[in-house]
Amino acid sequence: MVVELISVGTELLLGDIVNTNARYLARQLAKLGLACYYQTVVGDNPDRIKAALDVAFSRSDMVILTGGLGPTKDDLTKEMIMDYFHKEVILDEQALSMMEKRLMARGFGPLSDSQKKQAYVPKDAIIMYNHNGTAPGCIVEDNGKYCLLFPGPPKEMEPMFEEYALPYLKQFSDRVFVSINIKMISKEDAPVTIVGEGPCAERLGDLVDNANPTVATYAKTDGCLIRVTAAAENRDKALWLLNPMVDKCKSVLGEKYIKEIYEE
Repeated sequence: MVVELISVGTELLLGDIVNTNARYLARQLAKLGLACYYQTVVGDNPDRIKAALDVAFSRSDMVILTGGLGPTKDDLTKEMIMDYFHKEVILDEQALSMMEKRLMARGFGPLSDSQKKQAYVPKDAIIMYNHNGTAPGCIVEDNGKYCLLFPGPPKEMEPMFEEYALPYLKQFSDRVFVSINIKMISKEDAPVTIVGEGPCAERLGDLVDNANPTVATYAKTDGCLIRVTAAAENRDKALWLLNPMVDKCKSVLGEKYIKEIYEE
């Protein structure tokens, strides 16, 4: 299963906010063992959203979109998805009731038409109810294509993902990824010729060419991070693969230069 991420929002393109949703989702997909080869950011424009979907589905089986589910005119993502998959629009009474209760508790009056539009969803979709905001998310399945829609605010998207999407996505994966990080001590505590990324990669030698587990080096402001990652049927088997490789890395790097080792 290949998954692609599309983040919707002109504010992302303008740099007004940082796209933390893509980082969160990418890490979750990696842990699930689902491949993610592309990420796209697109503004609140129907033609460009459709074009992004066309490209995404030409190379991926599933697309996860965040943003554009709110009450304003430029919140177009859900409408685009319903049009893209030719889905009938229906009112989800539970979503509407949850929205009314939440807004009334915050002192708002009767719902406006623009607020109510958040409760309209694609027919036959799996609804992901929002316990931290107003707009529900949804999962659309159509002829082997899968599309997951989430609200943009991370405080709404992340718990919704964990409650609904995480158990849903597990059916598409037969493996997990587990990583162990080796953090070298800071440059102030050791010469850069020891803990810099280049020297670390040289010391690791052929270990960085290993297929499973993989060994990768990352330059950090205070030294170097070595990430050892294994793919396996479950966490225990992944750790069984990881531990010998971590020991080899520790041996060639020099344990006295290692600040900490932790699982990700």
